[in-house]
Amino acid sequence: MRDADYVIVGAGSAGCVLAARLSEDPAIRVVLLEAGGSDRSLIVRMPTALSMPMNTRRFNWGFETAPEPGLDDRILDCPRGLGLGGSSSINGMVYVRGHAEDINQWESNGAAGWNYAACLPYYQRAESWYRGADRYRGGSGPLGVCAGNEMRLNPLYQAFIDAGCEAGYPGTQDYNGFQQEGFGSMHMTVDRGCRASASRAYLDPVRDRKNLRVITGTLVNRVLLDGVRATGVEYEKDGNVFQVYARSEVILSAGSIGSPTLLQRSGIGSPGILESAGVPVIHPLEGVGRNLQDHLEVYFQYRCLEPISLNSRLRWWSKLQIGLRWLLFKDGLGATNHFESCAFIRSRAGISAPDIQYHFLPGAMRYDGRAAFDGHGFQVHVGPNKPTSRGDVAIRSADPRQHPRVLFNYITTEKDRADWRLCIRWTREILGQSAMDRFRGQEIAPGEAITADDQIDEWVRQNVESAYHPSCTCKIGADNDPAAVLDADCRVRGIDQLRVIDSSAFPSITNGNLNAPTIMLAERAADLVAGKTLLEPLEAPVWVDPLWRERQRSGEPQRPVPGTAEGTH
Repeated sequence: MRDADYVIVGAGSAGCVLAARLSEDPAIRVVLLEAGGSDRSLIVRMPTALSMPMNTRRFNWGFETAPEPGLDDRILDCPRGLGLGGSSSINGMVYVRGHAEDINQWESNGAAGWNYAACLPYYQRAESWYRGADRYRGGSGPLGVCAGNEMRLNPLYQAFIDAGCEAGYPGTQDYNGFQQEGFGSMHMTVDRGCRASASRAYLDPVRDRKNLRVITGTLVNRVLLDGVRATGVEYEKDGNVFQVYARSEVILSAGSIGSPTLLQRSGIGSPGILESAGVPVIHPLEGVGRNLQDHLEVYFQYRCLEPISLNSRLRWWSKLQIGLRWLLFKDGLGATNHFESCAFIRSRAGISAPDIQYHFLPGAMRYDGRAAFDGHGFQVHVGPNKPTSRGDVAIRSADPRQHPRVLFNYITTEKDRADWRLCIRWTREILGQSAMDRFRGQEIAPGEAITADDQIDEWVRQNVESAYHPSCTCKIGADNDPAAVLDADCRVRGIDQLRVIDSSAFPSITNGNLNAPTIMLAERAADLVAGKTLLEPLEAPVWVDPLWRERQRSGEPQRPVPGTAEGTH
């Protein structure tokens, strides 16, 4: 196809959804362009191998940040998925919708129609929850979601939940349903033992449609414009330059780094950024690439007193056993991301929704999947989920091969620094409860000596890493918002027949991992693009602590730990 009704750039979480939904109409022709190649690989399909595709150049764009001033000028990795499925083919497979207030906040900040009731039916439409549909969950959607091995294979998972309850926090039966706040089992995009990427869930079942063409190995240079109307895109493949034209619309789903930089290379963006990169200004739009947000996390690590952690399964013969079982049966330790218990808590009284997230791992690992130290251990990945720091993405030139400057400005506000201090202190208190006594050995990181504010600040600056959730760089906003790039229908302001539909469209980052809300956004946006009647909003109650204004948690800790913040329980 040299032309189509819709040209979609990027076969990630959003692009795969859009290609599948828009091509449901056999009269509609869709072209989907992807810079990477196939996702057919065992390390992509096997959940336990989650660290491998992220560290493989074939599947990762390999972006890095500029020196981060709030992190002692450290340069952090910013991996983004390259290939079919995009980042859903290299992520940790954690399924978190976010709190209802996150979505309602979108609307209150100018994204008309984007509220929890309007979005809930699209969460349901996307999902096939292994326990079946209910008022919150979907039971027949493309995206398989489960709870791994349901915490059966290691007692540390339940011990973490029990410790949280002993610390005064509630338990939750379903953090993606009625109650996010609390401690409970974690959900993951794993279907029948394999990674449920957007490519596998949405694209694989429809690849034989005659009205859908997927072209991999394409490097999109720019959007083709006729005045202020998008007509197609120019891309390179195998050393040749091609154009593909869109009769109806061009849709950018290249992600929170790719979509704003593609707009900028097309002459749409802040004049200052474009001029410094040598790109003629076609349509000034100041917000393109601005409002960049992300989650950070640290590994809170302890030695484990019992020889039950995953550290014993990192030897080659153990990995071979796990791999063979997975190949034969698609179950066991090979069929999980190992994050099978989790928590969402509030950092302080006076906020109604959680802003700190925990992933619990019954092992002590480095970011590359290797053991953090000799012997057995366990860790929690933890970090505040509502940062106030804002960054930006800016092209350096018109060359798509040159990576943009990415600056998050991590932890550059006093509020963010205060959130991290609370985060460290609450975590130490939780892990100090009696439920962990049987397992808890020496605190390795941060280390028991790290107690004072300045010590915590320094340790966080030197040890924090991205949770790999860049977002919000082409935000939906109100007509009177000069920073808004998109209207409520995801259309680029001032440009006809051009939309951006991916996590860059978020007005603000959600409380949790981003794959689930990105897929939801694409599901709803697909109906907007196709001109279909939107699904009826679903009014469903969501739990909020009735005394959230007065207390940080619903109970008191059985064992307060010295050094925790006082007067905020």
